[in-house]
Amino acid sequence: MANSTTEVPETSAERDARNVNIGHRPVDAGEIAIGVIIGRTSEFFDFFVYAIASVLVFPSVIFSFADPLTGTLLSFGVFALAFVARPIGTVIFSSVDRNYGRGVKLTIALMLLGVSTVAVAFLPSYDQVGWLAVVILVIFRVGQGLALAGAWDGLASLLALNAPQHKRGWYAMVPQLGAPIGLIVASALFAYLSASLSAEDFLAWGWRYPFFVAFAINVVALFSRLRIVVTPEYTTLFESGELIPSTVRETIGNDWRNIVIGAFAPLASFALFHMVTVFPLSYVFLYTEDAPVNFLIIEIASAFVGLGAVVLSGVLADRFGRRWLLGVSAGMIGVYSIFAPLLLGAGPVGEVIYMVVGFALLGVSFGQSSGVVAANFTRLYRYTGSALTSDMAWLFGAGFAPVVALALSSTFGLISSGAYLLSGAVCTLLALYFNRHLARTN
Repeated sequence: MANSTTEVPETSAERDARNVNIGHRPVDAGEIAIGVIIGRTSEFFDFFVYAIASVLVFPSVIFSFADPLTGTLLSFGVFALAFVARPIGTVIFSSVDRNYGRGVKLTIALMLLGVSTVAVAFLPSYDQVGWLAVVILVIFRVGQGLALAGAWDGLASLLALNAPQHKRGWYAMVPQLGAPIGLIVASALFAYLSASLSAEDFLAWGWRYPFFVAFAINVVALFSRLRIVVTPEYTTLFESGELIPSTVRETIGNDWRNIVIGAFAPLASFALFHMVTVFPLSYVFLYTEDAPVNFLIIEIASAFVGLGAVVLSGVLADRFGRRWLLGVSAGMIGVYSIFAPLLLGAGPVGEVIYMVVGFALLGVSFGQSSGVVAANFTRLYRYTGSALTSDMAWLFGAGFAPVVALALSSTFGLISSGAYLLSGAVCTLLALYFNRHLARTN
């Protein structure tokens, strides 16, 4: 197992990061929080760039052989592959971490993520190469999923573990700020390109630029995170908190119950995540006359509401308890799931209400979802267990949400999509009920 006393290979990026640290003051808690936010923002920017392209681009460029609805469903099917690949990536990269160190793992993972993302910018269309275009897209998407698993650096868990007792909710929400920030930047970029270019130019070449931007952001994020990960004081903190990688088999064998509960506890917020980001964009694009840029602007404004709600979640969790907040927000999401689909189909005003209310609920619930992950694990299995739990929660809660919601809506009407969201809320409430350890620590 790689630790501070074990000689492991060092990448050139790690050496550069160490050189930056020489002669500078030690990294403090504020810097680790900034590193976490930058890292999460880069990952979510990649995520949303691909998600938006799954609606606006890939059905026409890659799945042009199908009608718009079928093409979008196929596009969402490929979108889900990254979530299927994430647990496999955790197995692969946990081995890299144990044998070569956290810095090597992070360098490989973020470079794979950057390359897989920027490669999409060079994707040929179905009209040019036929089914090979679909195959290439699948390969790149799986590469993104594997890399996202490897990008787990433990900094969020480290931040939560070193938070003051009365500030744990506040520190738990810090990593979640990356989601709305990443969405705002990705949506703004696509809105600008969509508004500035003709439909023909946008589909021919304009959509490719956000994927180049994603690669550049990944490079910045890599160095920012290595700046923290390679410092001796944080290496010591990682190890003293038992944030060291165990094997996946060991972790599942000893902490399977906590993995299951941890995966289902944030399911309501993870299901809502795609129900207010990816799914409504696809519905509006397919079934209304609204221009995509108009809805992207609504999404940007709503994401700012979500950003404020994430911050609010930290205050509420510290005052009332994380378990209470997750339970109440899950109940509110359940209520929202009953009437929200009707709003989405009620025109521009309904769309605004759907998005603003949805993002407010998402921010409050998603803001504390990372706090559920590391809280239950024994020290020896906390690092790998947290990664596996995150993988499972995204897979079950969010991975198939867009394709399921769109398929239900197109077959049975919008109201049926609320059933998927309601099921997530029910799973969260059940997980919190059974999670006695979480009840004792909050």
